[in-house]
Amino acid sequence: MAQKIIIDTDPGVDDTMAIFFALRSPELDVIGLTTIFGNVDTDLATTNALRLLEIAGRMDIPVAKGADHPLTGPFAGGVAFVHGDDGQGNVHLPPPAGRAVDQSAAAFIIEQVMAAPGEITLVPLGPLTNLALALRLEPRIAVNVRQVVLMGGNALCPGNATPAAEANIHNDPEAADVVLGAEWPVTMVGLDVTHRVNMTPAHLDRYDQSDDPLAQHISRIVPHYRAYFEQSYGIQGIYVHDSSAVACAIDPSLFTAQRWPVRVETQGISRGKTWPDNGERPLPPWQGRPLVSVCVGVDADRLLEMELNRLT
Repeated sequence: MAQKIIIDTDPGVDDTMAIFFALRSPELDVIGLTTIFGNVDTDLATTNALRLLEIAGRMDIPVAKGADHPLTGPFAGGVAFVHGDDGQGNVHLPPPAGRAVDQSAAAFIIEQVMAAPGEITLVPLGPLTNLALALRLEPRIAVNVRQVVLMGGNALCPGNATPAAEANIHNDPEAADVVLGAEWPVTMVGLDVTHRVNMTPAHLDRYDQSDDPLAQHISRIVPHYRAYFEQSYGIQGIYVHDSSAVACAIDPSLFTAQRWPVRVETQGISRGKTWPDNGERPLPPWQGRPLVSVCVGVDADRLLEMELNRLT
């Protein structure tokens, strides 16, 4: 039986690739998309989620709009220089025909998890605000969810939003500390592994050459995103962030992980840094915290081939 998942998303070029990857994976049953600020604001994230489901011919999947801002302050704004003004590489799609459900993302998550105890995996690809709000409203979801597989964090490497912090966590560190401290199984797929998964120009050419409508959309939106990576990181192609979390939900054997308690810095110049305690005995700030499966290694070639085979 396919694993039921809810994708919490801020589309976003890499979110688009991850959502399409999940929809094309028989191991997964996408039962909903919930939206969040991050790459774009929440309104645009919701519009984009609806558009993507239309392109995929999956308007049966509900979309629930999430929080507009972090737990403790305003949203700092999207990253048009990475994803385009529209979050879709500046292709400016027409408005979607569908609409979001009349329910908040947090309420949708709670309803779905509590209706199917032990069955639903949450795959957040953006800031963790919606999950933190859901925990606040209904703490029992922590013992009723199957697992949480998140894209975010940087345990042992530099950040990408700041030298200290990865972008998703940096957008709401308080929410991330709540989510990483809850008593549910969490796997953190962060920059420690996603910066080792490089989709090269040869890989990207496969989208260009495919007549699949999902691949064609990816081919249209990737150039703006690719230009950012090549100019900012000096690589050829792109790093695979959000799709790596989807791949982990499909096949955890693609990754190696260490289990550590993790805290998130909420103050000062290191705000948003995910700090694991990998000592023999946790120090006081980490004591009593659950162990998080932190991905530290990845079979990048196998991951890339799986995603490309399913989308091209």
